[in-house]
Amino acid sequence: MLRAGIVGLPNVGKSTLFNALTAQEAALAANYPFATIEPNVGIVAVPDERLNVLEKLIKAQRIVPATVEFVDIAGLVKGASEGAGLGNQFLANIRETDAIVQVVRCFDDDDIVHVEGSVNPIRDIETIQIELALADLQSLQKRKDKTQRAAKAGDKDAKRDLEIIEKLLPVLEDGKPIRSLDLSDDEKALVKKWFLLTTKPTIYAANVDEDSLMSPDDNPYVKLVKDFAAAENSETVVICAKLEADLVSLEEEERAEFLKDLGVESSGVGELIKSAYRLLGLMSFLTAGEKEVRAWTIPIGTKAPQAAGEIHSDIERGFIRAEIIGYNDLVACGSRKAASEKGLARLEGKEYIMQEGDVVDFRFNV
Repeated sequence: MLRAGIVGLPNVGKSTLFNALTAQEAALAANYPFATIEPNVGIVAVPDERLNVLEKLIKAQRIVPATVEFVDIAGLVKGASEGAGLGNQFLANIRETDAIVQVVRCFDDDDIVHVEGSVNPIRDIETIQIELALADLQSLQKRKDKTQRAAKAGDKDAKRDLEIIEKLLPVLEDGKPIRSLDLSDDEKALVKKWFLLTTKPTIYAANVDEDSLMSPDDNPYVKLVKDFAAAENSETVVICAKLEADLVSLEEEERAEFLKDLGVESSGVGELIKSAYRLLGLMSFLTAGEKEVRAWTIPIGTKAPQAAGEIHSDIERGFIRAEIIGYNDLVACGSRKAASEKGLARLEGKEYIMQEGDVVDFRFNV
C-alpha cells in the first residue's frame, strides 16, 4: 500500500488536513507547535467513481476501493537534522514513507500563530527542504567513508557507488533535493536502496482560506508555491484544510452540494489522494462480481500474472490467461455477456501489460 507522510512546519494545518483525509477526528488539531508527537496513521480510500457505477450495473454486495495510507508526522523546525524539536523522530517517520505531502500555509490569520512569525511559503518549503538535505548529507558522508575503503581495496561495485555519491553530495550541500537531479534508471535504482529522504516524490498542499479556494490563482502565496513546485517537477494541490475538515460531518451528497454552492468542482482532499496515487506511478485494475466490485493497486507497466498476484499468490502461480473488458465497454454494453457477444471481451496472456480501468477475470489452475 502506498504510504504518504504529511509534513510541514508546526501549526500549518497538517493535523487538520489529516482529519479531513481520514474523515475522522483522529489527529489532535491545536493552535500550538508539536500538537502531533506520535504519528497518526489513517487508511484512505482512493476516489473512484467507476466502482459505484459497476456496483449498480452488476448488483454487487459491496465496494472495496484502492487505498492510500496517510501518516500525520510531527512538525519540523530549523535544526531538525541536528535533533532540534522532534527532529530525529520526524526524520525517522519520513524515511518510512513512499511519498511526502508538504503542507504549506498560504493564508493570513493573526489568530493562528506561525512558528516563524510571518507567512512566507517559500521560506517554509526551503526550511524543510534544507533539513532533509542536511540529514541526507550526513547519511551519505557516512556511506562515502565506508565506500572509499572498499573502493581502495579494489571493489568494483564500491567504485561505482563512490562515483554516484560524489555526484549527489554537491546537490545536498546546496540544500537541494536529490530528486531534482537527472539520474539514469540504474542510478535511481541504486540510490533508492539508500533510503534517502530527498529522493521521495513530493506534493505541495497549498493550504488556503475559504475565500481563496474559489479563486486560488488570485492568491499570491499559491502562485509562489506552484512556481516552486513546477521548477522541480513536483505537483501542487490547493486545499482548504479547515473547510475540508468541516465537511467531514456531512453526507456525501451534502458535501458535493456545499462545494457546488462555493463554486468548487471537487474536493481538494480527493485531488490530493489522486495526486499521491499518480505521483508514484500507480494505477488501478478492477474486478467485478456479485460478491464485490474492487479496485486493485499496481505499478504502471505491470504484466497480467503479477497483477493477479495482488489478489492472491496462487492466482499468479497458476496463471493461464486473463479475460479483460475495458471499463467503458462494459458500462456501454451493460453486462459481461453483451460485451462478449460484441467481441469486446478479450483473452490476454502472460505478456499483457495491464491498462488503467481494465475489468479483469483471471483464469488459473493450481
